[in-house]
Amino acid sequence: MKFSISTILFGLVAASSAAAIEKRTPPNIPSATSAKSMLASIPTRTTDATGYQRSLFPHWITISGQCNTRETVLNRDGTNLSIGSDCYPSSGTWFSVYDGATWTQASDIDIDHVVPLSDAWKSGANTWTTAKRQEFANDLTNPQLIAVTDSVNQAKGDKSPDAWKPPLTSYHCTYARMWVKVKSVWGLTVTANEKSALTSMLNTC
Repeated sequence: MKFSISTILFGLVAASSAAAIEKRTPPNIPSATSAKSMLASIPTRTTDATGYQRSLFPHWITISGQCNTRETVLNRDGTNLSIGSDCYPSSGTWFSVYDGATWTQASDIDIDHVVPLSDAWKSGANTWTTAKRQEFANDLTNPQLIAVTDSVNQAKGDKSPDAWKPPLTSYHCTYARMWVKVKSVWGLTVTANEKSALTSMLNTC
Protein backbone atom coordinates (compact mmCIF):
# COMPACT_ATOMS: atom_id res chain seq x y z
CA MET A 1 0.00 0.00 0.00
CA LYS A 2 1.37 3.45 -0.98
CA PHE A 3 0.87 6.68 0.94
CA SER A 4 1.33 10.19 -0.39
CA ILE A 5 3.54 12.69 1.40
CA SER A 6 0.44 14.74 2.27
CA THR A 7 -1.23 11.71 3.81
CA ILE A 8 1.82 10.96 5.92
CA LEU A 9 2.13 14.57 7.04
CA PHE A 10 -1.57 14.67 7.93
CA GLY A 11 -1.12 11.57 10.04
CA LEU A 12 1.85 13.09 11.85
CA VAL A 13 -0.06 16.30 12.55
CA ALA A 14 -3.07 14.35 13.79
CA ALA A 15 -0.86 12.26 16.06
CA SER A 16 0.84 15.40 17.35
CA SER A 17 -2.54 17.05 18.01
CA ALA A 18 -3.77 13.94 19.81
CA ALA A 19 -0.64 13.93 21.96
CA ALA A 20 -1.12 17.62 22.77
CA ILE A 21 -4.74 17.04 23.77
CA GLU A 22 -3.71 14.09 25.92
CA LYS A 23 -1.04 16.24 27.58
CA ARG A 24 -3.66 18.82 28.50
CA THR A 25 -6.12 16.30 29.90
CA PRO A 26 -6.48 16.42 33.70
CA PRO A 27 -5.14 13.19 35.22
CA ASN A 28 -6.95 10.07 36.33
CA ILE A 29 -10.25 10.50 34.49
CA PRO A 30 -12.04 7.14 34.85
CA SER A 31 -13.82 5.29 32.09
CA ALA A 32 -17.58 5.72 31.84
CA THR A 33 -18.08 2.22 33.23
CA SER A 34 -15.87 2.93 36.23
CA ALA A 35 -17.55 6.29 36.79
CA LYS A 36 -21.00 4.69 36.82
CA SER A 37 -19.79 2.17 39.39
CA MET A 38 -18.29 4.95 41.51
CA LEU A 39 -21.47 7.02 41.31
CA ALA A 40 -23.56 4.11 42.50
CA SER A 41 -21.49 3.93 45.69
CA ILE A 42 -21.47 7.66 46.51
CA PRO A 43 -23.84 8.44 49.41
CA THR A 44 -26.83 10.67 48.72
CA ARG A 45 -27.46 13.54 51.14
CA THR A 46 -30.67 15.43 51.86
CA THR A 47 -29.21 18.51 53.58
CA ASP A 48 -26.29 20.81 52.86
CA ALA A 49 -23.67 21.89 55.38
CA THR A 50 -23.73 25.65 55.96
CA GLY A 51 -21.06 28.18 56.94
CA TYR A 52 -18.91 28.03 53.78
CA GLN A 53 -16.17 30.60 53.31
CA ARG A 54 -13.68 30.47 50.45
CA SER A 55 -10.83 31.28 52.84
CA LEU A 56 -11.39 27.89 54.47
CA PHE A 57 -9.78 26.32 51.38
CA PRO A 58 -6.29 27.88 51.11
CA HIS A 59 -5.11 28.26 47.49
CA TRP A 60 -3.18 28.79 45.31
CA ILE A 61 -0.14 27.27 47.02
CA THR A 62 3.44 26.86 45.85
CA ILE A 63 3.86 23.61 43.93
CA SER A 64 7.47 23.74 42.80
CA GLY A 65 10.03 26.55 42.68
CA GLN A 66 8.20 29.71 41.56
CA CYS A 67 5.13 27.82 40.35
CA ASN A 68 1.87 27.98 42.26
CA THR A 69 -1.13 25.79 41.51
CA ARG A 70 -2.72 28.17 39.01
CA GLU A 71 0.49 28.52 37.03
CA THR A 72 1.08 24.78 37.13
CA VAL A 73 -2.33 24.10 35.56
CA LEU A 74 -1.92 26.94 33.02
CA ASN A 75 1.39 25.41 31.95
CA ARG A 76 -0.03 21.89 31.87
CA ASP A 77 -3.09 22.79 29.83
CA GLY A 78 -1.50 25.24 27.39
CA THR A 79 0.53 24.70 24.21
CA ASN A 80 3.40 26.61 22.61
CA LEU A 81 4.03 28.45 25.85
CA SER A 82 6.62 31.08 26.66
CA ILE A 83 7.17 30.75 30.40
CA GLY A 84 9.03 33.36 32.43
CA SER A 85 11.38 32.78 35.35
CA ASP A 86 8.40 33.54 37.61
CA CYS A 87 6.62 30.50 36.07
CA TYR A 88 3.89 32.68 34.53
CA PRO A 89 3.18 31.98 30.84
CA SER A 90 3.57 35.28 28.99
CA SER A 91 2.21 33.77 25.79
CA GLY A 92 0.74 30.56 24.47
CA THR A 93 -2.53 28.97 23.44
CA TRP A 94 -5.28 27.53 25.62
CA PHE A 95 -8.24 25.52 24.35
CA SER A 96 -11.21 25.63 26.72
CA VAL A 97 -12.91 22.23 26.57
CA TYR A 98 -16.04 23.58 28.28
CA ASP A 99 -16.99 25.91 25.42
CA GLY A 100 -14.57 25.20 22.57
CA ALA A 101 -12.94 28.63 22.68
CA THR A 102 -9.22 29.21 22.08
CA TRP A 103 -7.33 31.93 23.94
CA THR A 104 -3.83 33.37 23.63
CA GLN A 105 -3.69 35.32 26.90
CA ALA A 106 -3.50 33.62 30.29
CA SER A 107 -5.60 36.47 31.69
CA ASP A 108 -8.58 35.10 29.73
CA ILE A 109 -8.27 31.76 31.51
CA ASP A 110 -9.60 30.68 34.90
CA ILE A 111 -8.60 27.50 36.69
CA ASP A 112 -11.87 25.76 37.46
CA HIS A 113 -12.35 23.55 40.48
CA VAL A 114 -14.42 20.85 38.77
CA VAL A 115 -16.16 20.20 42.08
CA PRO A 116 -16.50 23.77 43.42
CA LEU A 117 -15.13 24.49 46.87
CA SER A 118 -18.58 25.51 48.08
CA ASP A 119 -20.10 22.27 46.82
CA ALA A 120 -17.35 20.29 48.53
CA TRP A 121 -18.13 22.09 51.79
CA LYS A 122 -21.83 21.29 51.47
CA SER A 123 -21.08 17.64 50.73
CA GLY A 124 -18.64 16.78 53.51
CA ALA A 125 -15.58 19.04 53.47
CA ASN A 126 -17.05 21.02 56.37
CA THR A 127 -15.75 18.27 58.66
CA TRP A 128 -12.21 18.32 57.26
CA THR A 129 -9.14 19.98 58.69
CA THR A 130 -7.87 23.11 56.98
CA ALA A 131 -4.87 21.09 55.77
CA LYS A 132 -7.14 18.61 54.01
CA ARG A 133 -9.21 21.40 52.47
CA GLN A 134 -5.99 22.96 51.17
CA GLU A 135 -5.01 19.64 49.62
CA PHE A 136 -8.41 19.41 47.93
CA ALA A 137 -8.28 22.99 46.60
CA ASN A 138 -4.89 22.30 45.01
CA ASP A 139 -5.45 18.70 43.89
CA LEU A 140 -3.28 17.97 40.85
CA THR A 141 -3.52 14.19 41.20
CA ASN A 142 -7.20 13.88 40.34
CA PRO A 143 -9.26 15.59 37.59
CA GLN A 144 -10.22 18.49 39.86
CA LEU A 145 -8.44 21.43 38.19
CA ILE A 146 -8.73 22.53 34.56
CA ALA A 147 -7.99 25.70 32.57
CA VAL A 148 -11.13 27.12 30.94
CA THR A 149 -12.60 30.38 29.64
CA ASP A 150 -12.92 32.79 32.57
CA SER A 151 -16.49 33.90 31.78
CA VAL A 152 -17.65 30.29 31.49
CA ASN A 153 -16.12 29.44 34.83
CA GLN A 154 -17.80 32.47 36.38
CA ALA A 155 -21.15 31.42 34.91
CA LYS A 156 -20.69 28.01 36.51
CA GLY A 157 -19.94 29.49 39.93
CA ASP A 158 -20.59 26.88 42.61
CA LYS A 159 -23.32 25.03 40.71
CA SER A 160 -23.52 21.24 40.60
CA PRO A 161 -24.33 19.36 37.35
CA ASP A 162 -28.10 19.52 37.90
CA ALA A 163 -27.87 23.32 37.68
CA TRP A 164 -24.95 23.81 35.26
CA LYS A 165 -23.23 21.82 32.53
CA PRO A 166 -20.45 22.77 30.09
CA PRO A 167 -21.87 24.61 27.05
CA LEU A 168 -20.35 21.95 24.79
CA THR A 169 -22.66 18.95 25.11
CA SER A 170 -19.91 16.77 23.63
CA TYR A 171 -17.94 17.32 26.85
CA HIS A 172 -20.73 16.26 29.21
CA CYS A 173 -19.49 12.67 29.36
CA THR A 174 -15.95 13.68 30.34
CA TYR A 175 -17.16 16.33 32.77
CA ALA A 176 -19.38 13.82 34.57
CA ARG A 177 -16.54 11.31 34.75
CA MET A 178 -14.25 13.93 36.30
CA TRP A 179 -16.90 15.10 38.78
CA VAL A 180 -17.70 11.57 39.92
CA LYS A 181 -14.02 10.68 40.31
CA VAL A 182 -13.37 13.68 42.53
CA LYS A 183 -16.44 13.08 44.67
CA SER A 184 -15.56 9.40 45.03
CA VAL A 185 -11.87 9.88 45.86
CA TRP A 186 -12.56 12.58 48.42
CA GLY A 187 -15.52 10.81 50.05
CA LEU A 188 -18.02 13.54 49.26
CA THR A 189 -21.79 13.11 48.90
CA VAL A 190 -24.25 13.97 46.13
CA THR A 191 -27.85 15.13 46.10
CA ALA A 192 -30.57 13.14 44.35
CA ASN A 193 -30.83 15.76 41.60
CA GLU A 194 -27.07 15.83 41.16
CA LYS A 195 -26.93 12.05 40.89
CA SER A 196 -29.72 12.05 38.31
CA ALA A 197 -27.93 14.67 36.20
CA LEU A 198 -24.64 12.79 36.39
CA THR A 199 -26.34 9.56 35.38
CA SER A 200 -27.85 11.24 32.32
CA MET A 201 -24.49 12.74 31.39
CA LEU A 202 -22.70 9.40 31.76
CA ASN A 203 -25.31 7.82 29.50
CA THR A 204 -24.06 10.08 26.69
CA CYS A 205 -20.62 8.44 26.78
